[in-house]
Amino acid sequence: MTVDPAPPAARIGAGRVVVVGGSVIGLACAWAIARSGAADEVVVHEPDDSGPGGVPTSGAAWVAGGMLAPFSEAWPGEEAVFALGVDSLRRWPGFLDALAPHVPPGPPVRTAGYTHMLAVDEADARDLDMAMEWAASQPDPTRGTDPAGTNGGVTEADLRRVTRRELREAEPSLARVARAAYRMDSEGAVDNRVLLAALTRACRAEGVTWVRGAVASLDDLDADRVVLAAGTGSADLAGLPVRPVKGEVLRLRSRPGCEDPPRGVVRAFVRGRPLYLVPRAGGLVVGATQYEHGDDRQVTVAGVRDLLADAETIFPGIGEYELAETIAGLRPMSPDNLPILGADPRDLRIVHATGHGRNGIALTPVTAAAVVATLLGRAVPGAAGAAVPDRFARS
Repeated sequence: MTVDPAPPAARIGAGRVVVVGGSVIGLACAWAIARSGAADEVVVHEPDDSGPGGVPTSGAAWVAGGMLAPFSEAWPGEEAVFALGVDSLRRWPGFLDALAPHVPPGPPVRTAGYTHMLAVDEADARDLDMAMEWAASQPDPTRGTDPAGTNGGVTEADLRRVTRRELREAEPSLARVARAAYRMDSEGAVDNRVLLAALTRACRAEGVTWVRGAVASLDDLDADRVVLAAGTGSADLAGLPVRPVKGEVLRLRSRPGCEDPPRGVVRAFVRGRPLYLVPRAGGLVVGATQYEHGDDRQVTVAGVRDLLADAETIFPGIGEYELAETIAGLRPMSPDNLPILGADPRDLRIVHATGHGRNGIALTPVTAAAVVATLLGRAVPGAAGAAVPDRFARS
C-alpha cells in the first residue's frame, strides 16, 4: 500500500460523518457527534439489527458484564490504561444524566453503585494487595495539580481495604472465604443491554440514521469523515493491530426462595482465576473466561463449569438460580490493552475508536469525548493522548 507522506488536513467538523459499527462505542460516538454539532449528518453503518429495537447482538457489548472498574482492574505497569479508565469513570454520571430521557421503560441503566474485590487464597491475596497498593499510589488524571505541584491521588471513596466484618455487613450472602477484600465506592456497573437500547433511542432522537449492510472498504463510504468503531472488524478495514479475545458469560435468573444476589459488583480471584458477579434486575451476570481462539463464539463446557464452580465458592446460594443464558463474545484487544483513538496518521479523514478490549463499556464516555474533540480540531482528554493510532508505528 502506498502511503501519502503528507496527507491533506481533514476538515474541522463535517457535513456527513459515517460511523462504522453500531455497538456501544459506535452508538455513543454517533450520539455525541450529533449532539455536539460536529456534523450536519450522522450515519451508522451496522449490518446486525437482530436485537430489540435494532440493537446488534453480535458485538461484545451485548455480552458484557457492564462493569465500570478502573480501580478493581488496576495492575502495575498499566499506568496509561488506568488513567484512561479513571477519566472515563468520572464522566459516567454526566453521561447517564444526559442519556436519562432516552432510557426505555423498565430496569435502570445503572445496576450497582459500588464494587468489592476479593482474594480467596494467600497467593491471590498477595497479588491483590500489590495491585491495590499500586492503584492507590497513582495520580488521578482528572484532578489537575494542587498548589504543591503534585497531582491528587485516589481517595478512600475510590479504593479502601475492608475487614471481613465490613464485607459481611455489606454483602451478607457471600461465603466467608476472603483472605483480602477492598471496596470501590465510585465504581459499579451498568446494564449493557439497557444501555444499548437507550443509546439507540438517543441517536434516533438526534436524527442519526442507519445503513444496514457490511462495509467492505472505508474508501467506498460517501463521507467527509469516517469514525471506525467496528471492534474486531477494524483489523481488516484499517490494518489495525486488533485481535479477537473470547469471553464467556452466564446470565442467571432468580427463582422463588433463592438467596438474594450481591447488592454490588463482586470481583474475585479464585485460585488464580478472575471472576465477577454483577447484579441485574431479577438476577445475576457471571463472567468471564478469556481465550485466544480467534473467531470462536462457542460456549464451552469447561468454561461454564469453571465459572459456576468459582461463583459458588464466593456466593454459595447461586446453585438455586436458573441458568437463563450462556453466551460468548469477542473482545477487540490491542497489543498494549489501550484502545486506538484519534485520527489515522495516513488518512486524516478516518478517526479510530476501537480496540477497547474488555473495557469497551467502561471507556464509552471518554471515547465519545475524544472522537468529538478530534472532529472539531480540539484537544482530546489528556488521558487519551496515550491511545493515539500511530503509537505502534512509533515504537
